[in-house]
Amino acid sequence: MSKSTHLFSSSLGKKLIMSLTGLFLCTFLIVHLIGNLQLFYDDQGKAFNDYAHFMTHFTPIRIVSYLLYASIVIHAVYALVLTINNRKARPVRYAAYEGSANSAWSSRNMGLLGTVLLVFIVTHMSNFWWKYHNDGVPYIEYRTDLTTQETTATELVGEEYTDYVKYVDNDIEILKAKDLYKQVQFTFQNWVLVAFYVIAMAALSFHLIHGFKSAFQTLGFDHQKYAPIIRFIGIWLFGVAIPIGFAAMPIYFYFFN
Repeated sequence: MSKSTHLFSSSLGKKLIMSLTGLFLCTFLIVHLIGNLQLFYDDQGKAFNDYAHFMTHFTPIRIVSYLLYASIVIHAVYALVLTINNRKARPVRYAAYEGSANSAWSSRNMGLLGTVLLVFIVTHMSNFWWKYHNDGVPYIEYRTDLTTQETTATELVGEEYTDYVKYVDNDIEILKAKDLYKQVQFTFQNWVLVAFYVIAMAALSFHLIHGFKSAFQTLGFDHQKYAPIIRFIGIWLFGVAIPIGFAAMPIYFYFFN
């Protein structure tokens, strides 16, 4: 067995892979939140539908998306393997006692938090990604007067459309696109889904607070010089700002849209 093979099959190697995939997923969360904030624009969903098309058709982003899917699977599988190995390595009662005394709740329950997030990812993908890619969302036409910048929107029914068409006719910009914004509105009228999304974001908060710090510790960035900065970013950006930003979307559509 080569040294590299042994490294990645060892406990330390698995933690290293989890750290790298986890930090990659953290980067994705920032980008995804910035894009999804366009849901709050008062433009009948035009900016968000433009964003959805760009994210699914721009070749470099499509390539990165495959890395994202692979990272989710690898992160989940390695987390499961490490959890099983840790339980085999020491008695359950001893581990539970020591964990309760010397570690945070999020640290002791990363398996539970990860399971909630995995169920959330599957639910989220089926509601939006799958339907968007399999004609499960309606189409919409936007007409923008380029002289006044006023936009009107009309749902397109009973016709065949390509995925995305944009052109100008007599100073009127016409955009025909899949209306993922409408799918978001429809999905978040279900209070059960809204509640689940909020709970999942709470789980994400705890998961990120512990995971972000642990990833840097695994990578060797545990010096006292860097620890306060990493802790601040882990708590206030990934533990507070990002989960609140994502949770605000289903709440907004259920109560105000």
